[in-house]
Amino acid sequence: MEKLELRLLRGLPGSGKSTLAQTLGLVHLEADQFFVNEEDLYCFDGTLLSSAHQWCQSQCEFNLYHGKSVVVANTFVKQWEMDAYRKIAKKYNAELHIEVCKGQFKSIHNVPESVIKRMRKEWEQ
Repeated sequence: MEKLELRLLRGLPGSGKSTLAQTLGLVHLEADQFFVNEEDLYCFDGTLLSSAHQWCQSQCEFNLYHGKSVVVANTFVKQWEMDAYRKIAKKYNAELHIEVCKGQFKSIHNVPESVIKRMRKEWEQ
């Protein structure tokens, strides 16, 4: 049986996480997908951010459980934000890879520059 893989792509909005994730041939997940409606429109609601991350983690676990390797593209500004995924990888004996994206593109989710600036300031290597 092929070794399961869990790849975490972290970086600021506009760093190329989603673009890279789409090229890897793995199940591609990100918390932002939670905010895409039936008409394929992105409708962000900050009050649901915790639910979005819970959804992303449960989808990750579901796919690993079913033998599918996963790539998760979230900002992961703080190290602790990856802890749940580290536990999931361990639970399913998946090889964990963490990669930082550093490209400088326009954010596809129109994140305000003030938010990106704050994230940059709070970034943990």
